[in-house]
Amino acid sequence: MTDIGDIRFDANGLVPAVVTDAASGKVLMLAYMNEESLKQTIRTGLATFWSRSRQELWTKGETSGNYMHVVSITADCDRDSLVIKARPDGPACHLGTESCFEYPLLEGESPDDDFSLESLYKLLQGRKAELPEGSYTTYLFQKGTDKILKKVGEECTEVIIAAKAEDKPETIYEIADLAYHVMVLMVQQGISLDDIRKELASRHVIDHKVKQEKMTGK
Repeated sequence: MTDIGDIRFDANGLVPAVVTDAASGKVLMLAYMNEESLKQTIRTGLATFWSRSRQELWTKGETSGNYMHVVSITADCDRDSLVIKARPDGPACHLGTESCFEYPLLEGESPDDDFSLESLYKLLQGRKAELPEGSYTTYLFQKGTDKILKKVGEECTEVIIAAKAEDKPETIYEIADLAYHVMVLMVQQGISLDDIRKELASRHVIDHKVKQEKMTGK
């Protein structure tokens, strides 16, 4: 475990800190920390920085309410820059955008570059709220829970058939269909991706404890 004393602050006593979304991995913002703001961040769990223009500490969200709840802080190999993984309460940028980095200079050609489960979930939420005409997702939400559950059941069967046939491409295709319909169900019932992560994480912790107990004989 790296100690604060190992961090190499620059001549001004600062170290750059890149903040990413702990869920999606998206880069949210870049700010600077001094030793005091780093200690406060660790102590409070809220991302706190040093303002080079105002020459004072500032906690992200103290005026907007868009706090950043820190999950982890990692130093690079030279110990002179940090990556902070956080769960944001709202937009990271003062302009109201999700990230401060919204102005591409060069973009890849892959359509998968901007895809994430979070972006899909937000899209589904938008479909439910707006119900755009001609959308299959709109159709599911209009038909309601029973229809969505029926589709989830059908897709489960399709996954089983494809997997039983040992058809990997088809199995991948059907699992993707199942994942989509499960996420539609989640949106319908107000279940977030974070709800699922927390449930899986709690099982991981329990499983780890059981393994430790077996190893120690306690």
